[in-house]
Amino acid sequence: MDSSSLLARAFGRPDPNGVLSTLEGHDPGLTAYGSGKAALRDGLAPVADDGGNVLLPAYLPDGVVEPLFELGLEPRYYRVRPDLGPDLADVDRRLDAETVAGLSVDYFGFPQPRFDEFGALLAEYGCQHVDDNAHASLSVSEGTLLGTRGDLGITSLWKLLPIPDGAVLYCNSDAARAAFEPSSIAGTRDRIDGSDCRFVAKALATDVLESNARLRRSIDRLLAGRNGASPVASPNDRYEAGKRPMSRLSTRILERVDARAIRAARRENYRTWIRLLSGRNDLELVRPALPKGICPQAVPVRTSEPDRLLAALEAAGISDAHTWPRLAESVRTDPTYATATKLAVETVAIPVRDRPDRDALGDAVAQSARVDDSPAVDRSPSSSP
Repeated sequence: MDSSSLLARAFGRPDPNGVLSTLEGHDPGLTAYGSGKAALRDGLAPVADDGGNVLLPAYLPDGVVEPLFELGLEPRYYRVRPDLGPDLADVDRRLDAETVAGLSVDYFGFPQPRFDEFGALLAEYGCQHVDDNAHASLSVSEGTLLGTRGDLGITSLWKLLPIPDGAVLYCNSDAARAAFEPSSIAGTRDRIDGSDCRFVAKALATDVLESNARLRRSIDRLLAGRNGASPVASPNDRYEAGKRPMSRLSTRILERVDARAIRAARRENYRTWIRLLSGRNDLELVRPALPKGICPQAVPVRTSEPDRLLAALEAAGISDAHTWPRLAESVRTDPTYATATKLAVETVAIPVRDRPDRDALGDAVAQSARVDDSPAVDRSPSSSP
């Protein structure tokens, strides 16, 4: 669904199967926010009065710690295993009397391995368990919406659809619900404002560029010829920009887009990618199976030559695939987190929002595969933690 057709939905009637209605069906008490980090800030505020530390997986974007810094909490990273689940022995070593919460992540929209065991370790210390489901708001595992497990949960709705912003905080336990007090950044804005209008203008311009390859190439050449590049906003700048209620435009779209259609389309797109990429000896499909109810955010693949794969995808018109994530510097420079660092270098996330063109991709992806007998990337469980 392109931006133009999606924006048109904002002026239609609410859909009983809309995204927000679907989420509220699982948790009627959810609270809306502009960003997932803003939601995390409010969720952890009640346990931050006396400081303390929060356990986070080392395989995590650098900006997630910003709300912890604001609350005066120490981020304490734990090691992950190659299957993207926690190293439970390392978690146990890092837990102490000052730990107030631990974060698990449903990477790429799939349930985190050893979720219950991780939660049990936190429970021994009386810590809150945060279920970070930023990647796939609509994923359901064994009848439970990801993000609604543990004590607290978050999800990022702007990662589901091309909308200005949007996130949700779930308070799942009785203790979390009793302690929660929404701040001024919670809720939804009451009207469409200038930021919404700027988003619409940018989205429509993007649609024009996508439909006019010659114009897009001309602009790309112009930008490439400029001296210097626009600076990337710092993690704190991005965090501060997201500390506001959810956009009214985002809210209207989320009320009007059928969640069932989104899940069905993403699942079909995911299956197509799996068929295209399976059988190659130079990469690993991180999640080759697609369990019932999962609404994937991306197809994660591991390869020792990510640039080669990304170049092939770019040549086939897939410009938004990327390695993931940008780790915190304290993780990148610490050999303790060798597995997280290796994963961040080798993991390519291929978005499944749009339907892949099998004919165009088939040749490009096949040509990027190795043609020699070089061994595949080592995926053995003995990889360094």
